[in-house]
Amino acid sequence: MNLQFKWTLWTANVFLLMNILTGAFGQYAPSAAYATEDDVSTNLSEVESRESGPELEFKYHDHEEMTRYLRAISARYPALTALYSIGKSVQGRDLWVMVVSASPYEHMIGKPDVKYVANIHGNEAVGRELLLHLIQYLATAYETDTYIKWLLDNTRIHLMPSMNPDGFLISREGQCDTIHGRHNARRYDLNRNFPDFFKTNTKQPQPETEAVKEWISKIQFVVSGSLHGGALVASYPFDNTPSAIFQNYAHTPSIAPDDDVFRHLALVYSNNHAKMSRGVSCTSGSSRFEKGITNGAAWYPLTGGMQDYNYLWHGCMEITLEISCCKYPPAHELNKYWQDNKQSLIKFLAEAHRGAHGFVMDENGNPVDRASIRVKGRDVTYHTTKYGEFWRILLPGTYKLEVAAEGFLPQEVEFFVIESHPTLLNVTLHSAKRIDGGPYYRPPSLPPRPPPAPSGLFSTLTNSINSFVSNIFG
Repeated sequence: MNLQFKWTLWTANVFLLMNILTGAFGQYAPSAAYATEDDVSTNLSEVESRESGPELEFKYHDHEEMTRYLRAISARYPALTALYSIGKSVQGRDLWVMVVSASPYEHMIGKPDVKYVANIHGNEAVGRELLLHLIQYLATAYETDTYIKWLLDNTRIHLMPSMNPDGFLISREGQCDTIHGRHNARRYDLNRNFPDFFKTNTKQPQPETEAVKEWISKIQFVVSGSLHGGALVASYPFDNTPSAIFQNYAHTPSIAPDDDVFRHLALVYSNNHAKMSRGVSCTSGSSRFEKGITNGAAWYPLTGGMQDYNYLWHGCMEITLEISCCKYPPAHELNKYWQDNKQSLIKFLAEAHRGAHGFVMDENGNPVDRASIRVKGRDVTYHTTKYGEFWRILLPGTYKLEVAAEGFLPQEVEFFVIESHPTLLNVTLHSAKRIDGGPYYRPPSLPPRPPPAPSGLFSTLTNSINSFVSNIFG
């Protein structure tokens, strides 16, 4: 076994254990030889060095202004920020991401990566500006706010202010309800452009969604929020349903295996928001959401959404945050939106430190990459990173963890989760090589099953007609 990795892994475990004993994390910067961000290449020429940057006003920033500001912040706070682009839009604009962390250029072994993505719909502009203000707040508060210091010492926060800069370009301030600017330059809705578990998505993949898919395939994000506008609610998976035709009228939830955790995450955002938890309707005829949260399909089902894709394909627990009744409100209201959402934006990301996390190693202490991680009774599979890390956000209770990897005997471990701190859980897998030279053990690869359809007469009728429609139209 590589001695340097063993030392790095031992150090990471010591610091995680200190958190369990003391309730506070200490800063840990692992060796760059093993923790470099090789999953997303950062072009250092894009992180321009400037003496100082402009103060951030409460106004809307076009793409050039946003780019200048991000570069200026990265130059002003080089120890806390790193700017990189995950790709380009249809019209060639960079899809910028700013990392804010005590380790902006390196993954911290044993500590989670989290993200926010805003402006996926170009005309929903509030989230774009809120993430710029969040970047500024995190960078400037690090030395004076103990909570922010703890968060940045123990979390790598990736913030994408605009996933749809082309759509934003043609959107207009003050337009609350129109769809002008919603789509990308090829007139595709980017939040209907991801692979879907329940229904084959036949829409042509767009460069913006392809860039995001590549991004999240290379960094194991633990928790994520997608910022939207047009309502005031935290929506959680599933967005789609096996019976999408009739769900438009039934408003029936489509239940994810981790429904309890998703509801909790949505409530963390809603309860820390100044108004969301009241469940007030934006207009007299719009939906009212109890406690400010909703199951996505219970509100309205959709195919190709980003939050379901994050969860089922990559084990990232993403929720959708509708943060403004008006999609593109006047700029003079931005300060109000920042004050309403500031606490929620911060507290939500800290939920990555809830539940259980640890390492999967072989009997020699080497990390096991891509080991499958399943909590018994929750039909969804997560995977370890190349360092053997895993994170599983769970509420307090007793659980059984099923761990399997090719060439190893499967392991089942019982553990418990409490409210006050995460559970450190390290698992050792033993080789399954056969004495007779036969094949290694291969764990079964089972996709998560869709949630059961509602029972009763309506369900029977729905299933029958769905089958009839499928037989006719394919």
